[in-house]
Amino acid sequence: MGKGPGLYSDIGKKARDLLYKDYQADHKFTLTTYTSNGVAITSSGTKKGELLLGDVSTELKNKNITTNVKVDTHSNLFATVTVDEPAPGLKSIFSFKIPDQRSGKVELQYQHEYAGISTSIGLTANPLVNFSGVVGNNSVAVGTDLSFDTASGNFTKLNAGLSFTHSDLIASLTLNDKGDTLNASYYHTVSALTNTSVGAELTHSFSSNENTLTIGTQHTLDPLTTVKARVNNYGRASALIQHEWRPKSLFTISGEVDTRAIEKSAKVGLALALKP
Repeated sequence: MGKGPGLYSDIGKKARDLLYKDYQADHKFTLTTYTSNGVAITSSGTKKGELLLGDVSTELKNKNITTNVKVDTHSNLFATVTVDEPAPGLKSIFSFKIPDQRSGKVELQYQHEYAGISTSIGLTANPLVNFSGVVGNNSVAVGTDLSFDTASGNFTKLNAGLSFTHSDLIASLTLNDKGDTLNASYYHTVSALTNTSVGAELTHSFSSNENTLTIGTQHTLDPLTTVKARVNNYGRASALIQHEWRPKSLFTISGEVDTRAIEKSAKVGLALALKP
């Protein structure tokens, strides 16, 4: 997080990134090029089993305005316009999807030294209204995340969270799914020099009385190569290695094995991202 408590989505983010980011069982290729006037064009393809998915996106930055347009293999068009800092600490985001006529949404984010607020409303006759807010500072933050459906008059999301940050550790506790799921996470920096860290996440479902515990670690072998590993209480173990073979161009290989059914084939994922 930067100055202040950040946004609600920042609660537990360090642990989530450590445990889940860049792990995948698919094969993905991404290529980014830039035109002479600064437009970024990104093409990506993903192979999920026998299914091949792709999309093309363009991004144009003009001062503090960023416009992103993406088209996928299902002929869906996604557009997002972001205005950064129209006023100090404020960000506005307008997004929509074609042909989904109910997808239009306006979002405002505001970050202050002691608060972070994000609110959005759908551009329909009976919109879905989202609000999340955090109060605190760089050390302690408490917040809530709500969604209200004006069509039904019901809350579709009702979450709350707490985060504690020290120099080398971050602990968080969130209550999700309208009070049905309790999530506790922990992130600890062992060595900033080698980017070595460990983390854990414990999720408890009150309705099913089930617990899920995931622990993981990461370590930088050299300035261009990072390795990660994780395992959960169901015996699923994963590992990945990511190498930056040229600036901003990454090659990642990850694998997962079920240690309780070792005879089954391991899942292997590959990702290649090329940028000039």
